[in-house]
Order: sequence, then C-alpha cells, then structure tokens
Amino acid sequence: MPRPKRNILAAAAVTSTPPDLLSEGQSLARVIKAVGNSIFLVEQPGGKELTVELSAHFRSVLWIKRGSYVLVDTLALAERNNKLDGEIVNIVRDERAWRKMNYW
Repeated sequence: MPRPKRNILAAAAVTSTPPDLLSEGQSLARVIKAVGNSIFLVEQPGGKELTVELSAHFRSVLWIKRGSYVLVDTLALAERNNKLDGEIVNIVRDERAWRKMNYW
C-alpha cells in the first residue's frame, strides 16, 4: 500500500517553513550528487564536502535533486561508528522564504 497522503502533506509542510534559528552542528549545504541508497554528497559554504544520510522521515516521500539545498546536522550521527558525516534533517523547498533568514 502507498503511504497515507497525510504523511506526504506533513513532510511537505515541514520543508516549506524554515526554522527560526539553527542549532549547534546544523548548517545549510548544497547537494552535489546522490551516492547511494539515501546517501548524498553535499558541499558546505566553506567548500567542505560531507557524506550525509537522508532522515527516515523524508525517505520515499520527497526527492532531492542535484544543486538543491538541504539542512544538515553534523552532530546527529556522532555516536555511530561509520563513514557518514551527518544527517539531512530538512530540505529547502521554498528557497525564497529560506533566503530571508539570518543564517542564509
């Protein structure tokens, strides 16, 4: 069975509104390419490349294209021993609203 429409609409609503402040360890990044199953290579504003995992909340609900922007949390996977540098916790969909924020 497909996912309920309320789950898809809830995920879309979360991504369209930017947070007021970014917590420690969170930063905006641009997607360079999809590496594997829900794994993406992103570039932070300083030019540092990170390998990050898409949050389970967004898997099979929203898709990410190359060149789009995402919100990455580098402290989310700190306790796991793997090669991932962080987790995608939000996807920038309404870029105009996100660009108005102080942290952009």
